[in-house]
Amino acid sequence: MDKGVTSMHTPSGKAKFSMNKEKRKCTYIEVTTPSELMKFLTEEFPAKSRKDIKSLLAHRQISVDNEVITQFNHPLIKGQQVVVNWAKVLIEEQPQGLNIVLEDDYIIIIEKQAGLLSIATDTEREQTAYSILSEHVKKRDPKNKIFILHRLDRETSGVMMFAKSEKIQQIMQTSWKEAVLERTYVVVVEGTVGKEQGTITSWLKENKAFIMYSSRTPNDGQKAITHYKVLKKNKHYSLLEVKLETGRKNQIRVHMKDIGHSVIGDKKYGATKHPIARLGLHARVLAFKHPITGEEVRYETDIPQEFLNLFKQ
Repeated sequence: MDKGVTSMHTPSGKAKFSMNKEKRKCTYIEVTTPSELMKFLTEEFPAKSRKDIKSLLAHRQISVDNEVITQFNHPLIKGQQVVVNWAKVLIEEQPQGLNIVLEDDYIIIIEKQAGLLSIATDTEREQTAYSILSEHVKKRDPKNKIFILHRLDRETSGVMMFAKSEKIQQIMQTSWKEAVLERTYVVVVEGTVGKEQGTITSWLKENKAFIMYSSRTPNDGQKAITHYKVLKKNKHYSLLEVKLETGRKNQIRVHMKDIGHSVIGDKKYGATKHPIARLGLHARVLAFKHPITGEEVRYETDIPQEFLNLFKQ
């Protein structure tokens, strides 16, 4: 063996990696068993947390067969080479209250925590995802700005996207319906949902108390379409996967109430149970066409553990 190369079996025993003197800031791993990238990396680097590995992906430090990969569920096949570039690790601290999961010259994708406003309102001027992220990018250059593309309710966690210029904001908002390929949520609702999957359609309106409600009269309000599928259920709760065909204010929360199963923790829309001290709603998947490259970008988060804990035997 060349003296400049070292090799060893990793704890999983599934792959072998090597580093030479010129490339010792990179780790090279040969795939010997088909897997998904996140599972593969967590097994190869047991000392690294999932958050650490997601950060490596977000900062484009992982490549497969010389192609940079940012999706944690990217499929791997036997014989491929995975390279981790440790030299590019950014020392910037993640802003408190959110996690930057993907960033390039045009967009930033974050995971927002429950309890954090997306953007300030006329009545609420406290710290928001927008203000935290704005402050963060200005640390690099005071001229840097961010521009909001869509919002999540304060008590909803999950994936949000911001533009890094007004031009990109305009491009995305003008073509939002065509550009956004998927917005998927997971939601915990009260009770056992009997129908395994379904579609809810109504026209949403807002009353004087700023509460949204459904009208079944066609064109009496904004048309809202929600598709759902049951993932887990017990006698107390149901875990649903929800896909939005439209994106109206409080749409999921209103539609869950409409089918008689309010989102847990959602007193505003009829909930009586608050088992996890937050709203049981999480924006899990965001997929869209990149405004400049036209390539499909997809980011998928984990289902919050506090949701899953409600379905343990």
